[in-house]
Amino acid sequence: MIVDERITDYINSLVQELPPSLRELEKTALLEGVPIIRKETQTFLKVLITMKQPKKILEVGTAVGFSALFMSEYMPEDCTITTIEKMQVRLEKAKKNFSNVNSKEKITLLEGDALVILGNLAKNEPFAYDFIFMDAAKAQYMNFLPEIMKLLPVGGILITDNVLQDGTVAESRYSITRRDRTIHSRMREYLFALTHMEEMETSVVPIGDGVTVSVKIK
Repeated sequence: MIVDERITDYINSLVQELPPSLRELEKTALLEGVPIIRKETQTFLKVLITMKQPKKILEVGTAVGFSALFMSEYMPEDCTITTIEKMQVRLEKAKKNFSNVNSKEKITLLEGDALVILGNLAKNEPFAYDFIFMDAAKAQYMNFLPEIMKLLPVGGILITDNVLQDGTVAESRYSITRRDRTIHSRMREYLFALTHMEEMETSVVPIGDGVTVSVKIK
């Protein structure tokens, strides 16, 4: 927990209820231990989508489809979502969840390795996605970034979730258990690169498990 749990609980108590289908999907995902965006991150994402009014959203990391379906509730009518996932068990659940609602025209699910798919998208649809939400394998964020930059136009927004790793990213690597040191160093590398890029203006926001909001400025 990054922010005091009591404060987080109070903030979440103010959040409006999700639509019934999303509420049920959130409940199921939490019971099954599937990582989905936290309540406070949901609200933050909703506000950013409302402000940006994107035309094309790209999501890296579908999981069971909760965040794609969540974004589809609040994006403009003429907006579409492309979402990427490679884990077969999650793909099957995402397909089922997408089929349970009328989302086929709005959501496109791409199956496979995100780095390969991002490279192909960058070749075929450069600067096409004005809102990108990254919530995939955390150790791969740095590898994804060059392709993400090719897909994001000037004025486009990149949201990256889980960047503070429950606050451990701020700790010395020597205080981190050996098995977690790789992800710790890679996330710090990603955050440093993102906040020092001339092409981006970035803010690190300590909500949920940490979120970065980056705007491409050139």
